[in-house]
This record gives sequence, structure tokens and C-alpha cells, in this order.
Amino acid sequence: MSSTFVAILMGSDSDLPVMQATISILKSFGIEHEVRVRSAHRTPDATKAYVKDAEERGCKVFICAAGLAAHLAGAVAGMTTRPVIGVPVDNGPLQGHDALLSTVMMPGGIPVATVAIGKAGAKNAGYLAAQILGVADQSIAEKVKEERAANAVALLAKDEAMQAKLS
Repeated sequence: MSSTFVAILMGSDSDLPVMQATISILKSFGIEHEVRVRSAHRTPDATKAYVKDAEERGCKVFICAAGLAAHLAGAVAGMTTRPVIGVPVDNGPLQGHDALLSTVMMPGGIPVATVAIGKAGAKNAGYLAAQILGVADQSIAEKVKEERAANAVALLAKDEAMQAKLS
């Protein structure tokens, strides 16, 4: 039996602190997910086996985080036609700029939806996965809409409080 879930793959366990933001967002929307360490370079066979198995078990979106050469998202995108979201991790001497370029520069026909470097990108990866799943699952779509509305109300309240302080 398959059930819908999001697979989060990290090039190293050291990426987990960044990817906690993705996990938190998915949990907040009640989206099932798995987290695995796989590498495009060090475990290509295990990566390919996991992607195939995950698809068979109901994975609808892959989120891949890696730093430095950051080939994980691209490698996974070459193995599946499911949406792949790439999170460039902000480590190494270039603080994720190398990972950003490695993640975003894909050949035509093998897309990776690339988000920002680091924790902001990890958070947006969770939101983007929720929006993708929301196309087919109205309850997830409604949760995303409700959160956006609540965020707008909170921001306007902050503006109102600031205006009161300034006057």
C-alpha cells in the first residue's frame, strides 16, 4: 500500500540543522515525510535505489539538500519525473554560492526547483512541497491558504503597533 509523502534527502547528516526548517513546515501541514542521507557522489547506487523505492511507496516530491558541489538534487532529478526541490546548503568557503549554482544550473528537460541558500530556502522547500501536494489535496491547499492569511493579519498588526509607537 502506498501513501503520499515527501522525501527529504541530504548529502550529509551535517545538513540536518538547516533541513529542520523543512521538517517543521511539513509537520505543521500534517504532511508525511522521510529523511535520509544519500550522496550523488558517495552513494549513487543507494540514492538510485532509494528514489525508485520511494516512488513505488508513494513519494510525490523529493527535496534534496547539499552543499559545495551540490549535485544531489540534479542527480535525483535525472532519476525521477516527480518534482525535485533543491536546497543549497550554506557551508564551505563560498557559503553556499557554489551550491546554489550547482543546484540551479540544470540542463533543459531535467528541472530542479531551486530555493534560496540555507534555512530560508529550507523553509521555502517545505512550503513549495505543500503547494505542490495541495494541487491534488484540497485540505493541504486550505492549510497553506490559512497560514498565509494568518501571516498577513500578524504583519498588519505589527504595522499598526509600530504606527502607534511612532505617533
